[in-house]
Amino acid sequence: MTAAPRDPSWDPDQYDRFEAERDRAALDLLVRLPPDLEPRTVHDLGCGTGRHAALLKRRWPGAEVRGLDRDPAMLDACRSRPEGVIWEQGDVADWSPDRPVDLIFANASLHWAPDHAALFPRLARRLSRGGVLAVQMPIQAGTRHHQVVAEVAADGPWAGRLARLARVPRPLLTAEAYHDLLSPTCGEVDLWSTTYLHEIHGPDPVLEWLKGAGLRPHLAALADDPRLTRDFLSRLGAALSDAFPARAGGAALLPFPRLFLVARRG
Repeated sequence: MTAAPRDPSWDPDQYDRFEAERDRAALDLLVRLPPDLEPRTVHDLGCGTGRHAALLKRRWPGAEVRGLDRDPAMLDACRSRPEGVIWEQGDVADWSPDRPVDLIFANASLHWAPDHAALFPRLARRLSRGGVLAVQMPIQAGTRHHQVVAEVAADGPWAGRLARLARVPRPLLTAEAYHDLLSPTCGEVDLWSTTYLHEIHGPDPVLEWLKGAGLRPHLAALADDPRLTRDFLSRLGAALSDAFPARAGGAALLPFPRLFLVARRG
């Protein structure tokens, strides 16, 4: 196998190509926050382009709101926002606030982090009394689009480079496992799942969707060989178009399941 890929970077413009579709889950999570929650400290872990941290600041203007992300390009996009959020570069795996937090918000970020059996209890212990952990994660395992990616990645001249990515992102634990991890610290644990049926438009829409997030590790692994990258994306785009054909009007329909949890410390 060739050398391991560099840490994959994010492209804020590519990620935001499907802003409305990606936002739906975050907004569904926001509306399930306890109505009596009045946080003084809010941390958005994996804040991306900062849209949701900005929403949280507008909702609670008197709170100290911080957005954490590993990626410099994402943080550059964040810093153009006017809401007064404190932006920080860092990894959730090393995140340790200097005092208890009233709201930890993590939308479509924690599925990239390792060792959920240790991570989720640790996040719960960072909450203040009455504090809330609100999380949304894509359920990648078993989805048709990720099956197609895995099939194409394993069958071509790129297969050696991509073999180590067969389980990226990592499969989630079961909903019951997250409940059991959080319930010793959090007296209230609300879990649910939703499958969105996204109507997405444009040339190779499912491929373009995946280039915004799920394909980042693959593209990083092939980054030093533009021709191999082009051939991989061409093969993958054709396979995804077969799996998700254009419907009447030209849109593709992408089923996308997600797991949600809102846990409150007693």
